[in-house]
Amino acid sequence: MPETGQNNHDRLEPIPNKRYFTIGEVARLCDLKTHVLRYWEQEFDQIAPVKRSNRRYYQRQDVLVIRQIRSLLHEQGYTISGARQWLSGEQAGDDSARYKQLVRQTITELEDILANLKSF
Repeated sequence: MPETGQNNHDRLEPIPNKRYFTIGEVARLCDLKTHVLRYWEQEFDQIAPVKRSNRRYYQRQDVLVIRQIRSLLHEQGYTISGARQWLSGEQAGDDSARYKQLVRQTITELEDILANLKSF
């Protein structure tokens, strides 16, 4: 996969167009270990997978939030407490940060699709 930017977020693979993702799929899509995802579920109210038959099923919005948390913690140097505050502030009224994140993610996915199409 070609690099489209300088940070790890830009190297994450595009999120497939599916309704639900298993914890293993989310771990791969976000370049995290499954135990980290389970821990983050306890720390961040914004991550709320559907639980059925003792299994977790994440939706696309969950994956986007997890990628945002990953960026805050691993790339921007936030603590868990700081990331929690940042996300709470974002949800309380600063929708521009959320939209910018979604636009960046969409651009990355489109660039990856374009690169894949060019390889044919």
